[in-house]
Amino acid sequence: MVNDSNETPLEQPAGGSIKEKKASEETPQDDQGAQETELPKQVTEMPTDVLAGDTESMDIMEMETQPSPTTADNFSMDAATPETEENELSITTNPRESGADVTEGPSEEREETAAITGTLEDIGQVEQQVPTELQWESKAPTRLPSSTKVEQDMQQIGQKTQESDQKNLRDKDKESLADQESKSIRAGAEMSQEETGSLEAPITASSVSAEEESLVSSATPGLLFEEDEHIKTHPISLSWAFGYNSHLPVYSLLDEEHRVILYVSSHTAVIHDILRNRQYHLQGHSNSISCLCVSEDRRWIATADQGPGNLIIVWDAFSGIPVHTIFDSHPEDGVGAIAISQDAKYLVTLGTGKVQRVCIWKWTLPEEKPMWSVELQPAFGYQNYIVFNPKNHKELVSNSKTQVLFYLWDSSGLQYSAPHLTDRTFNKTVGLFSQSVFHFGNLQALTATSEGKLVVWDAVCPPSMPASLCVKPHNRKAIKLMYVQKDALTVLTASDRNFILSTLDATVLHVTAEGTKLDKLMEEAKEAVNAIACHPSQHLIAIGSHCGLLKVWDFVQTKYLISRIFMGAGIQCLSYDPEGSFLAAGFTDGSVYILDSISLENDCKEFKYSRGPVTQISFSHDSQYLATADEKYSVTVYKRILKNGERSWEHLAGLHSHYKPIRNIIFGVLLDSDQPRLLSLGEDRLLVEYDLGSSSKEYLAVLRRDRIEQRAVPMCLAWYPPFTPEAFILTANNQYKMKLYNATTKMCRKTLLGPTYGSPLEKIQILPAANSQDPQKRYLAYITKDKVGLQILPIDGNPHKSSAFICHPGGVSNLASSYDGCHVFTAGGNDCIVMKWEINVNALEAAVSLGGEDLIPFYNLLDGGRDGEFFRELEDYFYYAQLRSQGIDAMETRQVSTHIPLEEVPFVMRAMGFYPSEEKIEDMINEVKFSEYVCTGKQVTNINLGDFIKLYINHRPAFGLSMKEIQNAFQVLGYDTENGEIVINKGVLLQQLQCRGEHMTEEELAECFTTLLGMNPEGGRSELGIYDYSGAAALMEEEIPEEITAEIFTADILGLPTPESDETETEKNYELTSSIESAES
Repeated sequence: MVNDSNETPLEQPAGGSIKEKKASEETPQDDQGAQETELPKQVTEMPTDVLAGDTESMDIMEMETQPSPTTADNFSMDAATPETEENELSITTNPRESGADVTEGPSEEREETAAITGTLEDIGQVEQQVPTELQWESKAPTRLPSSTKVEQDMQQIGQKTQESDQKNLRDKDKESLADQESKSIRAGAEMSQEETGSLEAPITASSVSAEEESLVSSATPGLLFEEDEHIKTHPISLSWAFGYNSHLPVYSLLDEEHRVILYVSSHTAVIHDILRNRQYHLQGHSNSISCLCVSEDRRWIATADQGPGNLIIVWDAFSGIPVHTIFDSHPEDGVGAIAISQDAKYLVTLGTGKVQRVCIWKWTLPEEKPMWSVELQPAFGYQNYIVFNPKNHKELVSNSKTQVLFYLWDSSGLQYSAPHLTDRTFNKTVGLFSQSVFHFGNLQALTATSEGKLVVWDAVCPPSMPASLCVKPHNRKAIKLMYVQKDALTVLTASDRNFILSTLDATVLHVTAEGTKLDKLMEEAKEAVNAIACHPSQHLIAIGSHCGLLKVWDFVQTKYLISRIFMGAGIQCLSYDPEGSFLAAGFTDGSVYILDSISLENDCKEFKYSRGPVTQISFSHDSQYLATADEKYSVTVYKRILKNGERSWEHLAGLHSHYKPIRNIIFGVLLDSDQPRLLSLGEDRLLVEYDLGSSSKEYLAVLRRDRIEQRAVPMCLAWYPPFTPEAFILTANNQYKMKLYNATTKMCRKTLLGPTYGSPLEKIQILPAANSQDPQKRYLAYITKDKVGLQILPIDGNPHKSSAFICHPGGVSNLASSYDGCHVFTAGGNDCIVMKWEINVNALEAAVSLGGEDLIPFYNLLDGGRDGEFFRELEDYFYYAQLRSQGIDAMETRQVSTHIPLEEVPFVMRAMGFYPSEEKIEDMINEVKFSEYVCTGKQVTNINLGDFIKLYINHRPAFGLSMKEIQNAFQVLGYDTENGEIVINKGVLLQQLQCRGEHMTEEELAECFTTLLGMNPEGGRSELGIYDYSGAAALMEEEIPEEITAEIFTADILGLPTPESDETETEKNYELTSSIESAES
């Protein structure tokens, strides 16, 4: 026995289960020694109550054993691998000397990652046999109720796979790796109608189509890259992914003469054939993939994500077909970790909720619920890694940074135990846990730590007790703490074949099983990628990262050409000049580099005149000017001059021209000359045009400033193609509207409903016209918060003219298009991914045709459509407007027509439930009045029903007025009370309505409030009457409280039945709220 000073205190294991029922059979366990590698110590024997089977009172204690022959002296990372051992344990290290959070693998400089099989043999001491299947697993699984052809195929594939796995286990010492891989391939390809499959194929609505049934059963390795290109049926299709998520593992799917790897790029799993330079994309997730795993035979891939509508998808790696989908497996927030059993029949997932949940799935059954699940105590920390025992899929292990958990499931439920381990256990620093695995040669488990040590876990079973009688084989304790190296151990896995090593600095390496050969397969950006730019005349794209890496690719051949690393600052934006000679780069430290586009060498000295990180950069059409915008709301201009007989760049001037972030800077051409013009657009709603001709050294002249929005925030702008003689600037705002402004006067000429795909447009870019393309057929590419889309021009509000696809669920930061308009590129910012999308305009044109012609798409946007009550009311109001225009009291014969005067447009709009501000009314009138002026020189004075419907659809709020908008207005104008409510004083509200925004007169104010409060139940005055507002002041004093909340204003004053109701608002209701919103602006 050890003395009191070194004795480890007895500790009670923490655990949990669904059902407290003893397993019918226990896993055999041999006696193990308990010894710390540097300081051997003896411990007390297991209490007798445990021997009697009292599992509830079991204490996890250190066991009295014989000293182990393994010591710190004979353990070394450089130890030679014994020839008798068939597996190797690969450990990936994290050098602390460099201070970088990266994962390094075997290299010429570091030998610490060499195999440590000899030492692991000593850990086990005695090689133990593979445990047989537990009794309840010997029963054949139930077949699907209605077996189809593909079900039979999948079952037969599974039978072969299982038989192959079992045979591999029995004959493991006799077969070579090549033989094993050959058997695995044959198991996936051979089928027989007489065989009974134990791996049942899931056939659900989200599985395979009838046309794809044979592809799963007949698929072989490499099939993905042997097929011809599929016909593109979508307007935008993912063509290539540059970069990958270096925080997730990279798997090898084919080795030896093939180098096929699997990795994750944002929400897509990529199967990449390195040697043939081809990619196949597994697309189906709407959120970023958070974890993935691959079966032992590399046939099945499972991917999972986090976020709303999270999915688990199981893919056939040979054909790329999704064979099973599990919806909302962890509805609280998605999946944080996933693993697949050795026989590929079971999945285990770890949720990411505040209370984590572990679920066991038999994915081969058409079930949407897990077989077993258990919730974990938050005190265990966030469990971020889980794995099956390769010898027994009933056992699992997971870990957080501070706690390792062991699981056992059977017919009675899923149970787990939480063995206690602290620095006091072995009087040594343990460190934080990274990954845990089961030992490949015995029943022990290993955990790697940040202190470069391995924790060895063994079952709690006294030496005198047969292993078969152990009550809870999942109850384990730490028996050894082994020092491996001074650097952190970040990855721990068993491998007996060549493997792939991925580092946190986004490098992928191929390592032979002997560790003697190391090949670099990929090296990508390890920090955020926001900067992308396409060459104006070649198939080249430049990609810049915050880590300072600048790479140029041939995006047609997908071939890396040249790169350069900038130290000290990250690349934020890039731009080629129109001639393709220069590549300008803006950096996070405010510096600007102008580079030779071919060599990436400096064309001139570095500039540093920006006041903050450079966010926008652009060349003029003649390559004589370069402009930048920065985070400090400033615009800086550089000019190319002739100096000493040579062309060079110099700083011209800068100006703090906005008071909110600058969204865009663009160069154009003056209409009456070939001189460049420069504009900037900010979130302050200002469109600023600069006078480059009048600017001089240190003086940037401004030609004009125009406030282009009343309340909406402009997000982006572009030059509109010349469909008409009138030149336009196209903008998009945060209320899903796109607007056309006269390029000279800046008058709003048209307001149109833009794409409504979850978030407003962030950037737009007019695609270059193809040589064979109709000049009246142009297209616009755009990005929203997480999507990339395509829009047919000219814009008219038809929703069928637009299409969008998720590109970066975590947020898309930039957009670029190729010079020929055939490809667009999106940068994902923090996901470090750039995606290439192939454009298929024919597919979008087909969608427009299917959506109907003329007014049909607009009818469908009305409540109830063409045959609904809303449309019939509109017809009635349209006729009533004609009566108004001809005079209510007129006795002459009425002249009924299909048009109404423009003066009646605001009244009909309000009657239909849309209450525009006075500025919006002016925009609508001007839009119709000047619609034909450029072509005919005449103003339009009336409007027909079809054009009115288009005007209504395009100008009304995209999603109506919400309670949230009213609450936001109160937050701006109100104050907090003692009970935490936000209120507006009655006097202040009346003053704001009369003095801010679009001012209301006392008469208008009195009429609104008396009508709302019931003094004029008929709705105030008639069109031709005069309103009598006597007594209005007394009524408002009596009925309106001194302090008004948003809820009182909405329910008691406006009289809305529900907070979200928009249809029931009256004209004056909206005038009141619009005035508040205008004041907010």
